[in-house]
Amino acid sequence: MSPSQPSRILLKGGRLVCPHTDLDQVGDLLIDRGVIADLGGDLSGKAVNGVQVVDCKGLYVAPGLIDLHVHLREPGQEYKETIASGGGAAAAGGFTAVCCMPNTSPVNDSRAVTEMILERARQKGSCRVYPVGAITQGLKGEHLSQMAELQEAGCVAVSDDGRPVANSQVLRRAMEYAAGFGLPVICHSEELSLSAGGAMHEGPTATRLGLRGIPAEAESIAVERDLALARLTGAWVHIAHVSTAASVAAVRRAKEAGARVSCETAPHYLALIDENVGEYDTNFKMNPPLRSAADREAVRRGLADGTIDAVATDHAPHSILEKMVEFDKAAFGVIGLETCLGVMLKLVDDGLLNLPQVLKRLTAGPAKALKLPGGRLQEGGPADVVVIDAKRPWRVEPEAFRSLSRNTPFAGWELPGRAVLTLCGGRVTHRLEGF
Repeated sequence: MSPSQPSRILLKGGRLVCPHTDLDQVGDLLIDRGVIADLGGDLSGKAVNGVQVVDCKGLYVAPGLIDLHVHLREPGQEYKETIASGGGAAAAGGFTAVCCMPNTSPVNDSRAVTEMILERARQKGSCRVYPVGAITQGLKGEHLSQMAELQEAGCVAVSDDGRPVANSQVLRRAMEYAAGFGLPVICHSEELSLSAGGAMHEGPTATRLGLRGIPAEAESIAVERDLALARLTGAWVHIAHVSTAASVAAVRRAKEAGARVSCETAPHYLALIDENVGEYDTNFKMNPPLRSAADREAVRRGLADGTIDAVATDHAPHSILEKMVEFDKAAFGVIGLETCLGVMLKLVDDGLLNLPQVLKRLTAGPAKALKLPGGRLQEGGPADVVVIDAKRPWRVEPEAFRSLSRNTPFAGWELPGRAVLTLCGGRVTHRLEGF
C-alpha cells in the first residue's frame, strides 16, 4: 500500500479470531477512518469506490498483538534501539502496542521523560507506546517516584525492571501508593544475594562450562515475597518474565487465593533451555536465565492452563560491543519482537500449544493484565489488526531485522509463519514484501 493509503480498507475472507469475544469464523473486516466499522460475514456490498480490498483467504485476521515488556532504549542508548526502530520491529512482528520499561538514561521517573517518550512515539512510532514509570527514583530502590505525576503524564504501570526492589518495606509502600492510583506494579522478582555474579542457570551445563550459576530459587523466593506483599496490600501486581516451575506454582496459588496478580513469560522460556547456551553463545544470555527442561515444561503448562496471562518478549537490544565478549561479562538480554509470533506458531505446529491459547496470551491476556485498550476485534473499536499467515515458512536472518540490534537466540531457525500485514489505528505499519 502506498503512503497515501485509503481511509477505508476491507480485509476480505480471512479467518477472524478474537479470543476476547470467542469469535472464530471466516468473514470480512471493514476498516473506516481508523476504526473497525463492521466485521463478520460477506461485506462485499460495502466495497465501494475508495475501499482498498485485501485478500485474506486462508489467513488469520486477529487483534493487533500487545507486548507488555520491551526496552526501547530511548532516551540515552539510541545506538541499541530507538522508539522509531523498536516500533518498526514491533510492527513487523505483528504488534500494535508495546509497554516500554523505565531503565532508560535518564530513568523514566518523571513527567518530562514520560512525555518525551510519548511525543517521540507520536512523531515516529509504528505502534502504540505505553510507558512504564519507575517505582523508585533512579531505580535505586530507596525513595518512591512521584507516581501521581507519572500516571498523569501517561504511564500505565510502575516497575524497577532489571532491578528488583530489594527492601521489602519500600516495595510494600510502593504497592500501597500505586494502589491509590490504580497503577499496576510490575515486579522483576530476583533475590540478588542468590543471583549475584551468576551468568546462567545453575545446573550441569553451567558446571561443564565453568560458569557461575543462578539457581531457580533466586527467582521463586522473590516471587513468593512479591506475591505475599500483593496479598498484604491488596495491590495490583504483575510478575514479569516467569521462568521457573516454582514461580508458576506460586502464581497459581496466589490466584486461587484471590490475589490481584497476573504474570507473563517470554518465548525463549517456552522454546529453549539452559543447554542451548552451547559453547558460550552470549545470544542465549538473559535474566532470568534459560532454565531446565522441567522448568520449561512447567512454564508451558502454566501458559496452557491460564496461570500465565501473557507472552511478552522482554525485547532487550544490545550492540555487538556488549555481546561479543566473554560470556560472564556479556550483557543480559535478547531481542524478540520480530521472532515472537513465529516462535509461538512453531510451538503450535509442534503440538505443545494451540493457536487460540497463543493468540489469547498475545492479545486479550496482556490487555487484561494491565487494563490496556485493544486486544480485541470489536465494531467501533480501534483498527489495531494483524493478518497472520501461519503457513508461510521463513528463516530468521538477524541482518534483515528492523531492530537496530541483532542479539537473538533464534538466528537460523526455520519458523512456520508470520505477520504479513499490521495495521495500527487503520494505518498500515507493516506489509510483508510479496503480500
